[in-house]
Amino acid sequence: MLTTNTIKDTGRDRVFTILNYVMLSFLLLIFVYPLIYIVSSSFSSTDAVLAGEVWLWPVDFSLEGYKAVFKYKQIWTGYGNSLFYMVVGTSINVTLTILAAYPLSRKEFYGRNFFMFLFLFTMLFSGGLIPNYLLVKELGMLDTRWAMMIPNAMSVFNVIITRTYFKMTIPDELVEAAKIDGCSDFRFLRSVVVPLSGPIIAVMSLFYAVGHWNAFFNALIYLRDPDLFPLQLILNNILVQNEIDPEVFIDIEKQASMSGLRELLKYSLIVVASLPVLVIYPFVQKHFVKGVMIGSVKE
Repeated sequence: MLTTNTIKDTGRDRVFTILNYVMLSFLLLIFVYPLIYIVSSSFSSTDAVLAGEVWLWPVDFSLEGYKAVFKYKQIWTGYGNSLFYMVVGTSINVTLTILAAYPLSRKEFYGRNFFMFLFLFTMLFSGGLIPNYLLVKELGMLDTRWAMMIPNAMSVFNVIITRTYFKMTIPDELVEAAKIDGCSDFRFLRSVVVPLSGPIIAVMSLFYAVGHWNAFFNALIYLRDPDLFPLQLILNNILVQNEIDPEVFIDIEKQASMSGLRELLKYSLIVVASLPVLVIYPFVQKHFVKGVMIGSVKE
């Protein structure tokens, strides 16, 4: 007869558990409420938002904010630019990260410690803003799309995580067996390593994609052509500097003044700008914890 022994929680354990639930619930409210407020305000009328009547649910349900967003051509231009930077930039980032991380994960790679030192050195020291600007200018990338993708083409932090993942999941025996069969390093990387690295690739893609979507500073420094501006820079011009195209007032001039329009657009723009990341996250969430935890194991 099998018996099972269960450890009963003591009074202190129960108190500790209750306190944890209370604290985590409080933190959840702190983090979730701003999101609820933004969404509710985006569906409320301008007068309700300006009067501070929105607390939890939309007041005087209205879609005027979204109508103004959809009629503003510059926003859609920025939206398309940000999507381009995110898709193409993330592809470049992930490719370079894998190509750098895999050789550094192999023991037979001669000089890997030296190259790893060079990578780590760049995390501690950099040339600074002005040398970076001059470099981008001399390379002919100033005021081009490449200025948004090439200068930050690879993150050393992500390389370290990916390298650790390869060391933990790709056994040496598998590499040796492939070499006996005449498999080259590039073919092994393409046919074996990449298919087995779905979790870490998904995590790296999410990291890079979010970084590109939220990119603002590089665009402010390197871009002058409004047709190349990403969405975040356009949001800054509208929400912070209050620069709005006069064409926007054609259809809603009777409904809002300049200050009212700013409030009308603010929350709707935040919701619209957050959609791509919110759509991407559920597809990589199942790989997120596994990829980060395995890749973060210290040697």
